[in-house]
Amino acid sequence: MPTHLPPMPRPLPWLRTALAAAALVLVGGSAHAQTEPGEPKPAGPPVNSAMDDRLFYQLLVGEMALNGGDPGSAYELMLDAARRTRDAGLFRRAVDIALQARAGEQALTAVRAWREALPSSADATRTHLQILVALNRATALAEPLRTLLAQTPAADRPGLISALPRFVMRGGETRLVAAQLEDALKPYRDDAATRIPARVAVGRAWLEARDPERALALAREAQALEPAAPGPVLLALQMLKQRPEAEGLVQEYLRQDKAEPQIRLAFVRELTSAQRYPDAVAQLETVTRQQPDLAPPFLSLGALYLELKQPKEGEAALLRYVELVQKAAAAPQAPADAADDDDDEAPSRPEQGLTQAWLMLAQSAEQRADFAAAERWLGKIDDPQRALEVQVRRASMLARQGKLTQARELIRKVPERRADDARAKLAAEAGVLRDVKRWREAYDVLASASKRFADDTDLLYEQAMMAEKMDRLDDMERLLRRVIELKPESPHAHNALGYSLADRRLRLPEARALVQRALELAPGDPFITDSLGWVEFRMGNREEALRLLRSAYAIRPDTEIAAHLGEVLWALGQRDEARRVWREGKGRDAANDVLRETLARLRVDL
Repeated sequence: MPTHLPPMPRPLPWLRTALAAAALVLVGGSAHAQTEPGEPKPAGPPVNSAMDDRLFYQLLVGEMALNGGDPGSAYELMLDAARRTRDAGLFRRAVDIALQARAGEQALTAVRAWREALPSSADATRTHLQILVALNRATALAEPLRTLLAQTPAADRPGLISALPRFVMRGGETRLVAAQLEDALKPYRDDAATRIPARVAVGRAWLEARDPERALALAREAQALEPAAPGPVLLALQMLKQRPEAEGLVQEYLRQDKAEPQIRLAFVRELTSAQRYPDAVAQLETVTRQQPDLAPPFLSLGALYLELKQPKEGEAALLRYVELVQKAAAAPQAPADAADDDDDEAPSRPEQGLTQAWLMLAQSAEQRADFAAAERWLGKIDDPQRALEVQVRRASMLARQGKLTQARELIRKVPERRADDARAKLAAEAGVLRDVKRWREAYDVLASASKRFADDTDLLYEQAMMAEKMDRLDDMERLLRRVIELKPESPHAHNALGYSLADRRLRLPEARALVQRALELAPGDPFITDSLGWVEFRMGNREEALRLLRSAYAIRPDTEIAAHLGEVLWALGQRDEARRVWREGKGRDAANDVLRETLARLRVDL
């Protein structure tokens, strides 16, 4: 510490701030030190500040040094003051100064001094852990982990244990950290309050360390101990992609009468992500029966019904959603919590949901050729951010009525408010043309867009699909290989190229390799599984084709998958089942080109 303090300069504005900060550090720090978790709050008369002249000027000079761009001196002064006073706030300030200066070693020195001076401080131990995690010092985590767990009051310990994986699993040595966390939590595996959080936390850590087998074993162990506990199920949901057998834990939990709806909805999100729409619908129907006045599930249910070509059920769910949201908006509102004042998104969520519902209702009415009803739904939307979506729906209706010029002009006139709007308008125009099978015009729009937005993989992919529709195979392959070059992890480009080759009985081994690669990139995708089944069928492997196509159709009963599955069944002589599958597909989408071509080629009359 300097032996001579400079004379005080005039109190310029920045200095007034420094003076205030210097005073508040000690006062605030003392208050913080007195309210450590688990420690009783002080009672009785106010305690006088411990700030004497020497300490005041030391803090002042430290703040001045920091303002003057000398964090090293500021840190030394603050740490010296903290050691002399044993004040938690000053230790915290020294740590913060070091962290702001990206001086990790100095931050560690300060927090170790803090812990030495105040060994019972959980805040100091927690800060020590934070710094070690930030510095990726995995080997040093064991001691502060055990200490923090011991310092935390028993009532708060389950919550801390649950939060630890997210807190400590941030570095590169995940297996080492998982092992240390497991060791630190061993004393809490048998306590009734912590046995489930401890197992779930360790399971999450091993899942993060890419050991789903150990994670699944811990989840099963925890559920066996407490079948009604939500923690093991949430862990199982996290590993569904790596370990599909974890779904058994989820289903077991959801069979209980008191299963939490939020966990069922989390399962719905996983099912939807895997395109298992019928399974997701079944879960949402359960939620809407159990909580008929909860609006959001009806919106999701309506969207899934429409995706499954069940417009009647979809519209009913969407109308129920609109009814519930409008009823809630008309009801007297309770005073908002202070915490809600900072949530800018919360007030807009119901309106966003209504806009989405109206757009889907308009789309459903359009598919029924009820253009007047579709326009009524669109007329309810007054959101400039959704202007392009609204006009695309209107353009789609015009195109379906043969008014293609007006449809394209409607999209082109939409104002471009954001940087991406020009690209979005071109993609939307191509989409409208594609929907009415104007392949050439759609291709030309996309080719123009690709020149303007060079190497945009989405535009290139759509252009390739239009080339395929026009039977321009060389062009299609060139575009798809460009997408793969730009985006090697694109499952859709691999799948599209492999399927197109197989559908034409071209280079079948290469087609299989492409589709297999796509399935590696998107495991379980029903459309890619369908493609692989079709490749196997083209290669003469009918039984394997049947297995794959049954699997794809069970996950996603899509009309095109139904066309392929029916043809394989037909070829195997299982003609009654083939007709049944085709009828199901036709019931969902009678205009599907693949199904119509299949039935015509095989001369099947349903």
